Amino acid sequence: MRTILTLLLSLALAGFVHAADRIRFWDKPQHGGNSFNRLPPDQAYFDALRGYGATWVRLVYDKWKPSGRDFLMGSADHYQGLEQKDLATLKAALDRADKAGLKVVIAPLSLPYARWSQNNGGRFDDRLWQSKQAWDDAARFWRDLAKALKDHPAIAAYDIVNEPAPEKKGGLVEHADQAAMAKWYGEQQGGSRDLRAFYQKVIAAIREVDPDTPIMVESGWYAAADAFGYWPAPLADGRILYSFHMYEPYSATSAPNLKRKKPYSYPGVVPFADHQERWDAKRVAQYLSLPTQWAQVHGIPPNRMVAGEFGCVRMLNSCTAYLNDVLTVLDRQGLHWAFYSFREDSWDGMDYELGKGKVPWAYWKAMERGLPDPLKRTATPEFELIGKRL
Repeated sequence: MRTILTLLLSLALAGFVHAADRIRFWDKPQHGGNSFNRLPPDQAYFDALRGYGATWVRLVYDKWKPSGRDFLMGSADHYQGLEQKDLATLKAALDRADKAGLKVVIAPLSLPYARWSQNNGGRFDDRLWQSKQAWDDAARFWRDLAKALKDHPAIAAYDIVNEPAPEKKGGLVEHADQAAMAKWYGEQQGGSRDLRAFYQKVIAAIREVDPDTPIMVESGWYAAADAFGYWPAPLADGRILYSFHMYEPYSATSAPNLKRKKPYSYPGVVPFADHQERWDAKRVAQYLSLPTQWAQVHGIPPNRMVAGEFGCVRMLNSCTAYLNDVLTVLDRQGLHWAFYSFREDSWDGMDYELGKGKVPWAYWKAMERGLPDPLKRTATPEFELIGKRL
């Protein structure tokens, strides 16, 4: 009996130490990729990402086939508890990532009362930001999920929600200057569009069941790099990672640019915010300095800052130059990063292993039939740029 009790105590202690050590994973720069696949990634997928040198994957599950209306939540309209069948599917994916040697950051696209627009008929769901009562279900969802996943060895962090935008319907224009952002936040602070206060509520709920796992929080206006600037202070929890995304200037890096008669070039003069300006390596570095400057002011070290997504449409002639300029800055700053995206089976636009050509009909046919992506990938010049930095 004494031997059994000693063994149980040792196992419990080992689990506690493992959880407590998760923040150490983030003490040095970690590089990985985003998984936004429509099917749960198989073992070969995780093995391939790890084989390139990635250490982590930002795992999104909202495209997977759900048991109910919304994967894992049952329904974003009325959360009553985790869907156990969906949870088992998620845990199985975590097991495969762990077997490959990858750490995982769970990143929901939807929360209760905030359904991801692509699962919502293309409509932005603003309900979470209209009433603080809606926050209760979001906090309860995360408490349940953290309780279910806290002991899984693959978990490296919880990313509370992908690209929150409480400002979108709240009267603040995208990429407003810092003074306008600060003024807006002063008017909204303590209300239902206070993203920082929302995070505090959800973090408190998570910490009721999991005191140790790091928590990732994204800036507002779809995780814009300039949107941490209006926060008057960081969050009190000591295991927070601050994340932003980088697709600016969006008019030059995005899919709509391909459809223009004369696509915008990078480097070049492109629309940004409400004016035209030149974007090049210097402007990219200037823009990406905004979150790190905010961090420095508040005593947040670089190893707690994350570029959670970045990318450009691979068919654009300027994509390689853009990726190089972004990665040069992120690595110089010593930040964690995850490129968008790795072997996405529902959109090929930023799947750099495919080069610059169009995908064959077999890709779309497999999607229509709900079958695995049949395409073979290779290390193209676009991907080699990323791969050598992983």
